[in-house]
Amino acid sequence: MIRRSSVPIFSLSFLDCICCGFGAIILLFVLTMGSETKVVQELRERLQRIVEQQLVTLAELRRSQDEILITQARASVSTIALQEKESLKQLLARLEQQVADQKAARDRLLVDVEEVKTDLAARQKPKEIALSVDPAPIGLPAESNHVAFIIDSSGSMRDPSSERIWPIVLKKFDEVLNAYPDVKGIQFLDADGRFIISGRQAEQTWLPDNAATRNAIKSALFDYDIFSNSNPVPGIVRALRTLLDENDPEMRMTIFILGDEFTGTADAVLRRLDELNPRNEQGKRRVVINAIGFPTAVKMGFSMGNTGVKYANLMREVTFQHGGAFIALQEIEEREERPRDRERPER
Repeated sequence: MIRRSSVPIFSLSFLDCICCGFGAIILLFVLTMGSETKVVQELRERLQRIVEQQLVTLAELRRSQDEILITQARASVSTIALQEKESLKQLLARLEQQVADQKAARDRLLVDVEEVKTDLAARQKPKEIALSVDPAPIGLPAESNHVAFIIDSSGSMRDPSSERIWPIVLKKFDEVLNAYPDVKGIQFLDADGRFIISGRQAEQTWLPDNAATRNAIKSALFDYDIFSNSNPVPGIVRALRTLLDENDPEMRMTIFILGDEFTGTADAVLRRLDELNPRNEQGKRRVVINAIGFPTAVKMGFSMGNTGVKYANLMREVTFQHGGAFIALQEIEEREERPRDRERPER
């Protein structure tokens, strides 16, 4: 048998291959390290640019924040200034209102003083002899063919013992009514403008003049239990608006007011009545307004703030401007006559 020679495990060729392999690995590692360094550099530069951009953005945000703070400060100053301005306006408005109130109070005081002076002067005059009043009151034109009555039915115009209209008021109403024995239409309202004879056919139109109508009117007034305000103006206004027929040239209307008090302002009433009953081209008015003043408020102590004097002054001016007359009674006549003693008007 031929004996073979032994082959060494680590020969030169094997070592060469191993060395070459290690060298290749080292070369790859070196090459890889160089590539990673470049990538890292690029990332570093990119991060640097991002940081710079963020710093710029942060600076801009800080500037914006500063501007916002400045704007807010200015807005706060403006708001405070606006609030102060509004407060000053409110204070000025209150001061102006106080001045206006004081002026109005002064004017009212002056009016009251003048009225008191007038009342005192009238009381200090020598007592004149009272003239008897004819049944046909002065100021009622005889040619009137439509007569409307405005009657104050407030508490001062009633007998406290019976709460009925004072007998003197009923008497004067009868006298005026009898002064017109033949007219085309009659109507009467309370001071608030309510038609005393109510009903769909009776309201807002003239009642025919006949004996039955006159008796019904007297009976209704005797039993009238609705208390009106002490202000005849609403009744006058409603009579002018609803009873005056502008399309009837033959209508000659007269309004007669029976009252004792007035609590409003005369100037406003005069302007209103002048609008509702204006003068024509000849300077005449369609409606004549007359009035009777009863001293019940003064004599019975009902008057508050010279309302009786105000009524007299107003009616004197109204009747003068509207072609009528004002009759002021000096005493409450027939006080001893009570409704239970007075005969009830025939129905």
